[in-house]
Amino acid sequence: MRIVIDMQGAQSAGSRNRGIGRYSLSLAKAMARYRGEHEIILALNGAFGDSIAAIRSEFQSLLPSDCFTVWHPAGPSGHADSANDWSRITSEILRETFIARLKPDMVLITSLFEGYGDDTVTSVRTAQEVPTAVILYDLIPFIHHERYLENPLAKRWYENKLEHLRRADLQLAISESSRKESIEYLGTQAAVVINVSTAADSHFYPMVIQPELEMNLRARYGLNQPFVLYTGGIDYRKNTEGLIRAYAALPASLRRNHQLVIACSIQLADQERLQALAKAHGLMPAELILTDFVPEEDLVSLYNLCKAFVFPSWHEGFGLPALEAMACGRAVIGSNCTSIPEVIGCSDALFDPHDDQSITTKLERVLLDEPFRIKLQAHSLRQAAEFSWEKSAKLTLSAIETYHLEKNYSEKAREVPGTRPLLAYVSPLPPERSGIAEYSAELLPELAKYYEIEIILSQKELGPSWIREKFQRRTVKWFRENYSCYDRVIYHFGNSSFHTHMFELLQQVPGTVVLHDFFLSGVLAHEEWTGVKPGSWIEALYASHGYAAVQERLSASTPEEVIWKYPCNHAVLQDAQGIIIHSETSRALARSWYGAEAGSDWECIPLLRQPVSSDKARSDRARADLGLRQDQFVVCSFGLLNAAKLNHRLLTAWLNSELAADKNCILVFVGENAKGKYADSIVRAIEDSQCAGRIRITGWTDIECFKSYLLAADVGVQLRTLSRGETSAAVLDCMNYGVATIVNAHGSMADLPPDGVWMMPDEFSDQQLTEALTTLYQDKNRRLNLGVRAHNIIRTKHDPEACAARYAEAIEKFQDTSRTSVPALVSYIAQMQMSAPGEERLYQAAQAIDRTLSPPLKRPQILLDISALAGFEREGDLNNFTIEAVINCLSMQSMNYRIEPIYFCRNADFNYRYARKFIMKKIAFTENILQDDSISFGCNDIYIGFEELKTINKVDGSLEEMRASGVKIICLNEELNLRVIENIIESEKN
Repeated sequence: MRIVIDMQGAQSAGSRNRGIGRYSLSLAKAMARYRGEHEIILALNGAFGDSIAAIRSEFQSLLPSDCFTVWHPAGPSGHADSANDWSRITSEILRETFIARLKPDMVLITSLFEGYGDDTVTSVRTAQEVPTAVILYDLIPFIHHERYLENPLAKRWYENKLEHLRRADLQLAISESSRKESIEYLGTQAAVVINVSTAADSHFYPMVIQPELEMNLRARYGLNQPFVLYTGGIDYRKNTEGLIRAYAALPASLRRNHQLVIACSIQLADQERLQALAKAHGLMPAELILTDFVPEEDLVSLYNLCKAFVFPSWHEGFGLPALEAMACGRAVIGSNCTSIPEVIGCSDALFDPHDDQSITTKLERVLLDEPFRIKLQAHSLRQAAEFSWEKSAKLTLSAIETYHLEKNYSEKAREVPGTRPLLAYVSPLPPERSGIAEYSAELLPELAKYYEIEIILSQKELGPSWIREKFQRRTVKWFRENYSCYDRVIYHFGNSSFHTHMFELLQQVPGTVVLHDFFLSGVLAHEEWTGVKPGSWIEALYASHGYAAVQERLSASTPEEVIWKYPCNHAVLQDAQGIIIHSETSRALARSWYGAEAGSDWECIPLLRQPVSSDKARSDRARADLGLRQDQFVVCSFGLLNAAKLNHRLLTAWLNSELAADKNCILVFVGENAKGKYADSIVRAIEDSQCAGRIRITGWTDIECFKSYLLAADVGVQLRTLSRGETSAAVLDCMNYGVATIVNAHGSMADLPPDGVWMMPDEFSDQQLTEALTTLYQDKNRRLNLGVRAHNIIRTKHDPEACAARYAEAIEKFQDTSRTSVPALVSYIAQMQMSAPGEERLYQAAQAIDRTLSPPLKRPQILLDISALAGFEREGDLNNFTIEAVINCLSMQSMNYRIEPIYFCRNADFNYRYARKFIMKKIAFTENILQDDSISFGCNDIYIGFEELKTINKVDGSLEEMRASGVKIICLNEELNLRVIENIIESEKN
């Protein structure tokens, strides 16, 4: 399982250095140490940046570096008044969304009752349904509300936290007493509350305090007698007043030879009050020592030096100081209330904290009765051994495991809702000359079994009458204005001008994307060339592939080189709720461009094909309609003719085979011949051959003519090179019609079942293609059997009903996971029934969202600080950086990192901004295409500067904030060059 531990209990100022902070840190470390096969991820609040490095250090040997994640609250939220409700709830939604993105099987909140007065943010199911366990320390303010919740703001805040506690799936109590409190006072089901106990840290153990250290400690704290120790805070329930009164009631002779030491932080008013109380009850000043704050190392020594430890509290969630003293082997006496008896584990050591005389009697005995004191010391070590962080961690992990076993949180097939949601279907449709249009026409009736569908069209005409009759048609403009009425949206994206309107539409209205072509560079380049969107291709190149791609675009001899090289699809992949592909080739391409995790959550669904029957009668009619004789042997290649389809290779192989010599053999290219040199060369080769009368290029055909050629063909040949991630529908058409089909193992065609096609190598020879043509020409049985197998494969694997069902499952899955997307988060916040905050709060929230929720496929960055080089507000030695070196580094191709020059801007909202205008002016002689936004940064990014580390750390905290978020800070002592960057990247990989 993946367990996310919310570490704010070890971060907040109120808890970090107290028992809750120690508990949070120690339990988390033990869970990491004994996690077994489980994955542990720590979630850290970026508002407490000063604590992050310390926590990372604590876990350095326990967890990999990528197990630390940082999120940021949306502005000041740690105040109970209603003026901060918007920021608080926004922060709760943002935190839950951040955690939900981590896909945890359980999130463990180490301290839920945090945030009254600081920027700690804890919540359960404010916006996300994530299984949640909460450490339950106690319900003291609820049980004793008349004392602790007199302040209406405190009461409002605490009751809000109680509602979150009630929504938790598990409450992990630190004692049996706390467990029973939840059952009794909150009505929690017993099975939901598990006692996982607690422990003392390993540095609490019996030790011999060296004389010099003892002398030093006694001098610093004024300890000149054997002493009774108390630690644990000054609070009404701690009963320090009762302890002082009880101690003062001891015989004067006993008090003269002992001291009472109260070791904890004490406010001045409390100090004066307690001293006045002691004086009123006859204690001399030296008999009561109030130490104020005691460092941890001193506390361990004081435990070991004390004659006895007393714990008079009348309500504790656990009573950790008593256990710490016992772990040091001291005689411990304490209250007989709440959790303390189960900690001390000895009835003889207990007293009634509400009866001063009871405390006095037990104090007197432990100080005077040496056998009793020795007995308690021996018992302390045995009892303390019953508690350990290993035990607590294993109990916690076991509780989580049991919960998941009983609740069966294993992944299940998602069901489409009983009522059909309204689906906006954005795709070209016939009569547009697009394979995607034809495909959509086949998918629509099957998908309509699961959704009410309205089609969103930019085209003027809609061909098939049945589509016009069955589906409501909407314009793109209408959809922009009314998209909120739809439950789901699906886009069919391809690399042609039929899809130009979809890019901006997807930004405005997220939905599921069917990625028919992995490369979308062609349509984006077309938009730029035609002036529809000037600079849009360069923007897309930069966004998808960084400055290296922009530099190539500007220096390439022909733009086609860059079109073929770069997919330019990052914006679509990032804006989509989810991606459907038709071939694993697209997923492999995504990983090659965007990293090993890219495409991991995509759904691969075969292209559906309506099964057809191709009996001889239909074939004969089709041949007659096409002017082909029944005795002719017909080889067809389907689709637009261009260099990527290798039509010239087929033509050459056919002309070199014995088919060219047989006047009954016909070669037909069923499709439009692309314009240009390649098209002209095909036409000339046909005209120059001796078979010009038996070789046809049909030009564009309507669907009926296309089907007629499929019925008429004996052999289909579909070849590819330079695949752009598309799936060949024409191959599936040939197979569907039972046509024996020759392919080469390139791109998606390599995934075809080898028994359903004649599969040649990707880099096949002319001889191999000639052999394939000749064999299928000569061997009719082999040809027919191959066609039958192909038809059966399409009928099973590409069944329309099955494919549509998988579409519906994928759409619902993506709709569900989209709850953690930025658009969904913003929409949720916008729907809150609260008055809108001011502009400053909105900016703070936007900044927090940017820093917390990384967009999909975001690669780590190398942030080059070129402030002084670019003439911005920053000082430094320019010898290490030159513009030539920076530009040279930008040309580096790296799948692992984006290289981004940045600069320091003192008047900006955040002090560092991307130096896009400066760089574009240097490489493209324009600064009007890209904008200098505030930088986004996060874990795994690298900052490279040129100043002394001690200097850059003083820049308004910007670098420290970056460091707290996991950015690695590097200051070069050598000149920047490509080798330096390569070495840094290589070292990070290792």
